[in-house]
Amino acid sequence: MKYFVLKSSDGKVRAAFDACDVCYAQKKGYQQEGDEMVCGNCGQRFPSAQINEVEGGCNPSPIERAVKGQDLVLSTSELQAGVQYFQ
Repeated sequence: MKYFVLKSSDGKVRAAFDACDVCYAQKKGYQQEGDEMVCGNCGQRFPSAQINEVEGGCNPSPIERAVKGQDLVLSTSELQAGVQYFQ
């Protein structure tokens, strides 16, 4: 299972699976180019501030997260649910 974490242009910490609802079967994930995450399969671009805000389609599949002090906490149930993208 792969996921990514980034600090978006609006200063928020965001987390998402390295997969989406559409292109996950190709297992090409995303790469970061400047302030955007780019789908390795179809080339669609997603501004960092939209990660965890926009869901579905080729948007990176979000992971529930919380910042507690200097720690990033990811939801275990969210991680378990994301296994579907990597089987």
